[in-house]
Amino acid sequence: MDKAALVADPDGAARASGGSFASLRAYGRALAQTPRRLARRACAATAPGEEMSRVRARSGPRMARALRWWDLVGLGLGGMVGAGVFVTTGRAARLYAGPGVVVSYAIAGLCALLSAFCYTEFAVDMPVAGGAFSYLRVTFGEFAAFLTGANLIMEYVFSNAAVARSFTAYLGTAVGVDAPSKWRIPAPGLPEGFNQVDLVAVGVILLISVCICYSTKESSLVNLVLTVVHVAFILFIIAMGFKHGDARNLTRPADPSGNPGGFFPHGAAGVFNGAAAVYLSYIGYDAVSTMAEEVERPARDIPAGVSGSVVVVTALYCLMAASMSMLLPYDAIDPEAPFSGAFKGRAGMAWVSNVIGAGASLGILTSLMVAMLGQARYLCVIGRSGVMPAWLARVHPRTATPVNASVFLGLFTAALALLTELDVLLNLVSIGTLFVFYMVANAVVYRRYAGDADAGAGAGLGQPQRGRAWPALAFLGGFSLIALSFTLVWQLAPAGGGAKAGLLAACAAAAVGAVAAFQALVPQARAPELWGVPGMPWVPAASVFLNVFLLGSLDRPSYVRFGCFSAAAVLVYVLYSVHASHDAEESGGALDGGGAKVQDEGCKV
Repeated sequence: MDKAALVADPDGAARASGGSFASLRAYGRALAQTPRRLARRACAATAPGEEMSRVRARSGPRMARALRWWDLVGLGLGGMVGAGVFVTTGRAARLYAGPGVVVSYAIAGLCALLSAFCYTEFAVDMPVAGGAFSYLRVTFGEFAAFLTGANLIMEYVFSNAAVARSFTAYLGTAVGVDAPSKWRIPAPGLPEGFNQVDLVAVGVILLISVCICYSTKESSLVNLVLTVVHVAFILFIIAMGFKHGDARNLTRPADPSGNPGGFFPHGAAGVFNGAAAVYLSYIGYDAVSTMAEEVERPARDIPAGVSGSVVVVTALYCLMAASMSMLLPYDAIDPEAPFSGAFKGRAGMAWVSNVIGAGASLGILTSLMVAMLGQARYLCVIGRSGVMPAWLARVHPRTATPVNASVFLGLFTAALALLTELDVLLNLVSIGTLFVFYMVANAVVYRRYAGDADAGAGAGLGQPQRGRAWPALAFLGGFSLIALSFTLVWQLAPAGGGAKAGLLAACAAAAVGAVAAFQALVPQARAPELWGVPGMPWVPAASVFLNVFLLGSLDRPSYVRFGCFSAAAVLVYVLYSVHASHDAEESGGALDGGGAKVQDEGCKV
């Protein structure tokens, strides 16, 4: 390449010398081109056909299509029915909803189902392993996908490390041993919070990592067996609660002089605040969408697997909440250990606490396995996109699993779990996941009304037609502001009087009017080929509204953590990812066929 060509194309110097990271000089030239590359790549969406063919091919061998709907239901149950429900139920009942926590679980289940519908439309149309990362990449572009995907992976890693350490405590409860003090090794000289070595947690993570590297189908079978046993434990707890409970506890507090009575002691506000608290127990179904590339019949199995698991879990949670509310008056429930605490005070029933500890231990194993399966596939597809090293995207030819991503995340999580006492229990780190749910709900509306990106010349990048994109963006931005206004009024406006109720009613009316006007004035740009969200745009709009509301219920430390993760992700994207993905696209050539979707062989619809 001559000097004139390099002047005409400044990026050509980096490509000619082997890429942006070939040398310090090449990297310096790449950094000088950062504004230009950001302008070109950050908001450029990948064509769906590109994601299904050339991008997928960067992993080498295909993942085996061996999963059916019952595997997905098992994975969904395993991901959601962890030990978190044993904590969130008591807190929501004691602090917010009282016996009305049953209704709180039903509302939270409806919210989860609405989000699940949005995931399902994408997963059926694009059965790839990237989950939300791929969905956002084909709608809002590379930067939005990277930011949300990076936060989600970090949330998974930190929460999995905490879950693995909590396994030690629950296992001790099951066998009657004070596990934290007996099974953790003190490390003198290390700071507080990093001075307890937990080899049990490390062993659990490494064992699960080996399992998910070996085979997805076998991992699914192991998860299915563990989930069936765990559900049997839950049914046992439900039966014991109804057998030994008292229906009068559903309306009668232990201290009538100090606490209100009735099924809804704190009114509608308590029920909705309780729904925000227990929604954390539903997080996990999103990992099922990352298995789409390994599903034999996506159009049939994914809707049944994702939505079916949410419906089954909602029924189980409502029954658990009802049984717990019958065992004790709501103001006598231990918010940290509601079920085991309820049985400890009963003569001859202490053994039930051991059973609950065993059930919670199994729940931890299943939720860990599903979370680690999902996060490995997220990281695999992030590697395919070029924004992370391509080594992470490789699929092993014999096991047909993303071994490199699984091993990397397993070792990283085990290192954290070895020493770090994270102030996180199970799914309580939720802001990143809720943010992704919010983004996916927006993305499904945007894609329906703005259309898909066209394959760009030579790189597979493009944008929907501007005339279609702006109305959808204006609606989504305005609707989010309305939802945020409703949330702020709910959280900050003083209770009592009619002012708060009037403001909430005005926000709700504005939300309904905005959706109705958008539906009437803006035609859909595309229709789903195989399965679509019903009631468009009402269902995803309701999901957006509810996720904004739930995000508004989280505490300040959650937002600090989210801000730190996001800032770190932006720094990585600017200094590394945008240059790596630029190199990958420049060397990848154009997609044959102009971006038409190419189904994987063996994928039946």
